[in-house]
Amino acid sequence: MSERTARFLIAAAAWLALAAVAPGGAVAASEPQASHLHFEDAGAEAGLVAPTWCGGLEKPHLLESGGGGLALFDYDRDGDLDLYLGNGWRLDGAEVAERGRNLLYRNRGDGSFEDVTENAGVGDDGWSTGVAVGDVDGDGWPDLFVSNFGVDVLFRNRGDGSFERLADAPGIDGWSTAAVLFDADGDGDEDLFLGGYIDCTLDDVLGAEPTLVWEGMKVMLGPFGLEGLANRFFENVGTSSKPARFVERTAEAGLEDVGLFYTFAIAALDLDGDFDLDLYAANDSNPNYVYRNDTGRFEEVGLWSGAALDAKGNAQAGMGLATGDLDNDGKVDLLVTNFAQDQSTFYRNLGDFLFEDLSMDLGIAQPSYGFLSWGPELVDFDNDGDLDLFIANGHIYPQADRAPATAGTSFRQTNLLLENADGNFVDASSTAGSGLAAVESSRGVAAGDVDQDGDVDLAVWNTDAPPSLLRNVSGGAGRWLLVDAPAAIRVVAHTGGPILFRHRVIGASYVSADDPRFHFGLGPVERIDRLELSWPDGAQTVLFDLPANVRIHMPRDSRN
Repeated sequence: MSERTARFLIAAAAWLALAAVAPGGAVAASEPQASHLHFEDAGAEAGLVAPTWCGGLEKPHLLESGGGGLALFDYDRDGDLDLYLGNGWRLDGAEVAERGRNLLYRNRGDGSFEDVTENAGVGDDGWSTGVAVGDVDGDGWPDLFVSNFGVDVLFRNRGDGSFERLADAPGIDGWSTAAVLFDADGDGDEDLFLGGYIDCTLDDVLGAEPTLVWEGMKVMLGPFGLEGLANRFFENVGTSSKPARFVERTAEAGLEDVGLFYTFAIAALDLDGDFDLDLYAANDSNPNYVYRNDTGRFEEVGLWSGAALDAKGNAQAGMGLATGDLDNDGKVDLLVTNFAQDQSTFYRNLGDFLFEDLSMDLGIAQPSYGFLSWGPELVDFDNDGDLDLFIANGHIYPQADRAPATAGTSFRQTNLLLENADGNFVDASSTAGSGLAAVESSRGVAAGDVDQDGDVDLAVWNTDAPPSLLRNVSGGAGRWLLVDAPAAIRVVAHTGGPILFRHRVIGASYVSADDPRFHFGLGPVERIDRLELSWPDGAQTVLFDLPANVRIHMPRDSRN
């Protein structure tokens, strides 16, 4: 593509995108202001009032600890992020009191949401354990995969506001967890990698008795002492007549779960810069898996990579997973959340599939240590040009509320917000507004610009409570750029200052799905000198002299 063509394309794309989101098609410029990270919980005000269940009050079985996830995605392609919320079941002793219904909320564009579940046909009442978003048939409309305790569900987006449930969907008939829909073999369609946790039945759950002694009380058993459930890989072998058809090929792909480790969080991302998507799986109480992709054949390299264990060589209780290029060196880094009385662990990517644990150096270890942590997000919340860190917290034992004061814990906990201050993280939770003052037992998190003001908001799944919608009202320390390029694997912004890297990552926080667009905080920068979009085949599109505070749309066929 010539420079002249690139300039024309970007000008047209930027103005078309703005016309769709700004009143009257005008460019809405916003001047940066002095700010501090600040969030307000706008969930109830926005209409997100239905609770999400996960078992009974005392939670005697481990399934009742896991909670669920959610997704921020534009299901109707109207330019606003909608919300899909997985739901579990409410138990009363050994009885099922309520089968919670999954919910689809359409973003009205005015800060509120409308429940469109019934019209959309996605109100599944299975025990949901996670949500993934993809485009399994390549028609440009986002589809939904719902992990369940039981039969998993794949909803194909018809493109008319409704979905159809595919009869022959891939999955695990058991406790599946995180799922990622991604092109594993470079053939242009999306395959499925799906995590499994423990092998159990509904009778096991309904008949469970707490047997593990913790702080002098009996609580749920596990995961040690329980048999793991294997992860699985399904290749999409669809044809023009049936574009979404899946065949299990776990062993052929090199993705056998040989340890039957308890997988919670999964991400598909390019860890070595070769433009295909590798896999990282955070495992509870076992070493994490790191899979290197070689054209659809994977090799597990976790132990020698340095990203399977912490700096002391310990396996941790991997719960959630965040990714981002913290030091702007072009390599995507990893953060894994863990159990209470243990730190969240940051793995810096050194290249060539080597990682180092920098949790202590960066100031992450101490503030995260006392929490039982789940969904994390590495996001530039204040648009100042560096990545901040949000972590959702909540204990698995309701009995924690009756624990001795020396335990220093509770079932419902506040979440954690760490601000990036010149490369070190500082705990900003206590001054970050009502959104960070909320006390819940939180699990999955999805990040995205819900209100289209240029900063990133958060939706949080809460156990036995409605979700939180944390609206980012930080004021913005700087300008921003949002790039909608569904086929790009990496986007690099040259700003005249630090070069900023954003990578395609599929799978978010804990069993959830983020807004797939690339968000850049730009600080005081008014224009981007050069924007480089890299595609899975290694080709590149370069755009020049872009204004800040715009949304750019680069459709899948724009590179041609």
